[in-house]
Amino acid sequence: MSAAQRTLYVAEPPPAYLVRPPLVVDCSAICGILFDEPWRAEAMASLSGKTLYAPYLLDHEVLSVTLKKHRQQWSRESITGALQDYVQYQIELRETDMVAQLDLALRYQLSSYDAAYLWLAAELKAPLATFDQKLATAATQHLSNLPTDRL
Repeated sequence: MSAAQRTLYVAEPPPAYLVRPPLVVDCSAICGILFDEPWRAEAMASLSGKTLYAPYLLDHEVLSVTLKKHRQQWSRESITGALQDYVQYQIELRETDMVAQLDLALRYQLSSYDAAYLWLAAELKAPLATFDQKLATAATQHLSNLPTDRL
């Protein structure tokens, strides 16, 4: 058979098996969904179809927001339901580099928490989803200046 007569066949798995793009998600984005904040729909649209990542501190930040909601008289059932929903997101939690995180916090005048999200997004070369304007500004600047890998 000559090269001109060959046919390329491509077999594809169902969409559920395809790789989902990475996205680093911060507390403002995930809690917007969990606690039905006005920005919930926007957050859900951004997270849909992505593999979600966050620093280990996300668990503690989500619990902190949960306690604030409890103090605001949210029912025990509502806050327990929100935590159960959080677990369903299967966010992959990662360690961070504390020295690099400190450098980012100082460079962009961020909290150590926000610097952790920014460091992880840079490390994974992934977008960062946040409703925090200061973090978003730092992320836009920092992530756009990352070196690109050559194939």
